[in-house]
Amino acid sequence: MINTEQCSFSESKIWPGKGSRFVSKDGKTHIFLNRKVAALFTQRMKPVKLRWTQAWRRQNKKGKSELHAKKRVRRAARLQKAIVGASLDDIKKRREERPEIRALQRDAALKEVKDRSKKKATDTHKEKEKHPKAPKAPKAPKAKPAAQKR
Repeated sequence: MINTEQCSFSESKIWPGKGSRFVSKDGKTHIFLNRKVAALFTQRMKPVKLRWTQAWRRQNKKGKSELHAKKRVRRAARLQKAIVGASLDDIKKRREERPEIRALQRDAALKEVKDRSKKKATDTHKEKEKHPKAPKAPKAPKAKPAAQKR
């Protein structure tokens, strides 16, 4: 394992053979990653105000999404409303019925619709037989106008 140190300004890793040390008058040692960081430190810039430093990222809550669990989303309570043509009580009764009974009712309704359409088709067929249409007379071809001479 390689021993890395931490920059006292930007808090980024300093690999062996990189960076520089600065000892202040009060005896504190500061380790800087590069000259840019050292210059900003001597200018008394605050690392919190620089977007590329870890201090700014920490203050503005960047990069911590992995540590925190996602916020739970509150689901809206489901409401049942009556539909046009069916009241809420009717809908609840239908839902409580067994699926077999509902399937039988559906089959009966489909059979009734088919019978109705079959009866209608036979009625229209009988009407056509009673009143046959007269055959249309063939149309005479139109005469083309003669071309004008100049």
